[in-house]
Amino acid sequence: MTVIVFASPKGGAGKTTSAFLLSTELAYRGVNVSIIDADPNHPIGNWEKRGGQAENLKIIRNNSEESILDDIDNAAKNSDFVIVDLEGTANLSVAYAVSRADIVIVPSQRSTLDAGEASKAIALVNRQSSVANREINVSLLLTRTSPAIRSKGLRRMLESLSFNEVNTFTVEISEREAFKSIFDHTLTIHQLKNSQVSGLEKACLNSADFAAEVIQKLQYIQNKDIRVVS
Repeated sequence: MTVIVFASPKGGAGKTTSAFLLSTELAYRGVNVSIIDADPNHPIGNWEKRGGQAENLKIIRNNSEESILDDIDNAAKNSDFVIVDLEGTANLSVAYAVSRADIVIVPSQRSTLDAGEASKAIALVNRQSSVANREINVSLLLTRTSPAIRSKGLRRMLESLSFNEVNTFTVEISEREAFKSIFDHTLTIHQLKNSQVSGLEKACLNSADFAAEVIQKLQYIQNKDIRVVS
């Protein structure tokens, strides 16, 4: 069982979209996935409430800080992956969930303002690593980027984080109509049809590349082979 936590103190960073893409991508490839929706607005839980569903995917609505660890432990009993979508960094549920994580993913847009907010999440992970007396890996994920413009501003953004070494995903989650349509149509990226949205093929490739890099990072962290059906 692997626990992946998505954390960001800033709204609009693409956290929920990224967490949902990873969850549904893994489920699509035959892996049993539980996603814990700990966002107070429950966007993923509401997706299910409106009729959304996917094979191999279980959605759990978390309603209190005190129950997040129980939700993670219970989900782990029947899941290969537990993915947690958190809100903010200034509450106990974030600290609790991070303490259980194999990797924490911090989504951020490419700007100095967003970098400052991302640094708060990274600092929290580092503090929890000290408390738990183990290394908790954290990686920055650039989101809502333009597919036509690659990471020219990445160096400046990382410098503004005030961290000498910040692990960063090579893959970026681009700003794509298909990613918005997931929630508009109450479907996964693989359930959408070309007639419903433009650029679907490239969106599916973006999602697949992101999942592949997550698996690659986990294999390095855990020093074991993680098999996911392609």
